[in-house]
Amino acid sequence: MELKFILEAILFSAQQPLNPKELRDLLVRAAEQPDEPAARPFKKTSVDTIVTALEELEREHRDAARSYRLVCVAGAWQFVSEPEYAPWIKALIGHRNRPSRLSQPALETLAIIAYRQPLTRTEIEQVRGVAVDGVMQTLLERGLVEQVGRAEVPGRPITYGTTGLFLEYFGLKSLDDLPAADELRRVPVQKPEGLLTVDPGLATAAPEQLKTPSEPPSPPAPGITDASTLQPFDPSTTSL
Repeated sequence: MELKFILEAILFSAQQPLNPKELRDLLVRAAEQPDEPAARPFKKTSVDTIVTALEELEREHRDAARSYRLVCVAGAWQFVSEPEYAPWIKALIGHRNRPSRLSQPALETLAIIAYRQPLTRTEIEQVRGVAVDGVMQTLLERGLVEQVGRAEVPGRPITYGTTGLFLEYFGLKSLDDLPAADELRRVPVQKPEGLLTVDPGLATAAPEQLKTPSEPPSPPAPGITDASTLQPFDPSTTSL
């Protein structure tokens, strides 16, 4: 019996995506059952071996060009139907409620965080050229952004990064799969000796409060008005 077919059977029957560690734990539990001798040879299967088998299985399903495929989203694996079969699947299970789409300012802010994380609110505002308090609150409430630490500057302002839910929302295996955005990566973000702020816990304020009299006004950064490189995961792609 081949490992990849065992994993295929598990994922086909699973009610939710599973990551390689969860799959390894399932192999161990199956091997520990006294009446399942066929499962024992797979008890010590490593996570790396599981990933290799999953990637092989992914290629086989892709090459077979069937109505479904195996995908990895946010580090977890699942079978999904191909988008072109969505009308019939929707007729079977109905439409699933999804959160409202993100606004353009929210997408722009999220793109900055995704490509430049970890960032403080002040640094995000330096790139966007506008205050982001309301947008940040939306992203935090939606679970797409989270606090990941504190900057090593006076006041230790909070830094922000993307979450696993962000990867799920955009259908990404990892941050390495983000679309190329070289221009966005090149926008300079100055690391001041001390971040000017009204509230050190938030490390942010209105743009005019963040500038000292000697600083010239900063124009909006180029290349971030179009966040179309980030596209939500196709809602018509449905888990099997």
